[in-house]
Amino acid sequence: MAVSSPHDQPTLQEILDKYSQEEGALIPVLQEVQATYGYLSKEAMRAIGKALHLSPAQVYSVATFYAQFHTRPSGKHIIRVCRGTACHVRGSDQILAVLEKRLGLQAGGTTPDLQFTLETVACIGACGLAPTMVISEETYGHMTIDKVQRLLKDLGVQAEE
Repeated sequence: MAVSSPHDQPTLQEILDKYSQEEGALIPVLQEVQATYGYLSKEAMRAIGKALHLSPAQVYSVATFYAQFHTRPSGKHIIRVCRGTACHVRGSDQILAVLEKRLGLQAGGTTPDLQFTLETVACIGACGLAPTMVISEETYGHMTIDKVQRLLKDLGVQAEE
């Protein structure tokens, strides 16, 4: 399997051209643009709207409705902490507090070096593993403060002083 380089990535115009004749292509276009550039910039959303004959407001409303889309640069590692009932009852607030302290940011933020984005979600869908969190699409269950500390260390986050 060949590894792609940044030079192999399609340009915004190439992505738009690929979908120009498809009805209802907004979500696939948003997904591909975000996969290519890491987020959906205002300029990209305007270009998408123009290419798909949609208003900028229509594009923006879809991009901000779905949690999968980001309108700001996201970190290399996106950490999502479940805040559903089962996770909340089992201590997800403590897990979130440790992450916020160690990463030096609040939920919804991204570290200045773009390594980490911390988010909360209503439910991950793994209630039997509560409390749960997801790091870069991998789910971790039965989280404890010690497990969070080990995961952060494995990701290169410096230990607390």
